[in-house]
Amino acid sequence: MDTPSSTQQQIEQALLDEVVASFDNTPDPRLRQLMQSLVTHLHSFIRDVRLTEEEWNHAIDFLTRVGHITDDRRQEFVLLSDTLGASMQTIAVNNQAYKDATEATVFGPFFVDDAPRIDLGGDIAGAATGQPAWVEGVVTDTEGNPVPGARIEVWESDEDGFYDVQYDDGRTHGRAHLFTDDQGRYRFWGLTPVPYPIPHDGPVGQMLQAVGRSPLRAAHLHFMVTAEGMRTLVTHIFVEGDPQIEIGDSVFGVKESLIKRFEEHPAGTPTPNGRDVGDRTWTSCRFDIVLAPATNPDTTDTPEEM
Repeated sequence: MDTPSSTQQQIEQALLDEVVASFDNTPDPRLRQLMQSLVTHLHSFIRDVRLTEEEWNHAIDFLTRVGHITDDRRQEFVLLSDTLGASMQTIAVNNQAYKDATEATVFGPFFVDDAPRIDLGGDIAGAATGQPAWVEGVVTDTEGNPVPGARIEVWESDEDGFYDVQYDDGRTHGRAHLFTDDQGRYRFWGLTPVPYPIPHDGPVGQMLQAVGRSPLRAAHLHFMVTAEGMRTLVTHIFVEGDPQIEIGDSVFGVKESLIKRFEEHPAGTPTPNGRDVGDRTWTSCRFDIVLAPATNPDTTDTPEEM
């Protein structure tokens, strides 16, 4: 790639300066900062790779197709953000490390509002197929105090790797919400998570194929935990021993602290709450959740220093 002449560089810089200046009178200072920084980085990318007009047209077509496939059940733009690591970077910026608070990870495209409520010890799976899994833990603050009444949203795929919203029959399976008891404890039945591919029949899938990347996500179970005075936590737990963790998670969501053991129990082993799971094996997992305060006194230090 030839280095542009000084004259050419001056022409390109003059254009960038003009575009940046066009936002100088933006009334909202934050919007002004966002637009000027975006333009600066966008122009820097174009100049750095010496983007061709053919490549620019291909990019526009790609984004158009991302928009066309997006609807109220499928968010291809979120998928694109996830696969570029932009989602995880945004999460890292907005969920700074604080003491021993549980780490956050990607929200994903399959959350649904108004999931059914279950009692403690209830089953989120519904008619979704898979190996039963008992999940329990306690929700505390960073001082070790239990958080009673915390709302826990949980959702996951079935054993075939599909979420309920990916079916066309309107089913609601593999998702629910529950509340911690007065000691911050929670417990429920779900399914042992399995690896599955993100939707890859659209433009994002074509992008992954073109660059030689797998669309598979490491096996995981989604959590969103909310409580008064606490920072909302969106996270997963991942399955210890899942080979996909080493191969790579397609949306960069795995964190070491979130890898948990799902211990398998032989068929006929008594379950924690006496549930009859028939002649099937089942697993159990403990996931204790630590919530950061909604407003952190200090987010500049590492957890070890605080």
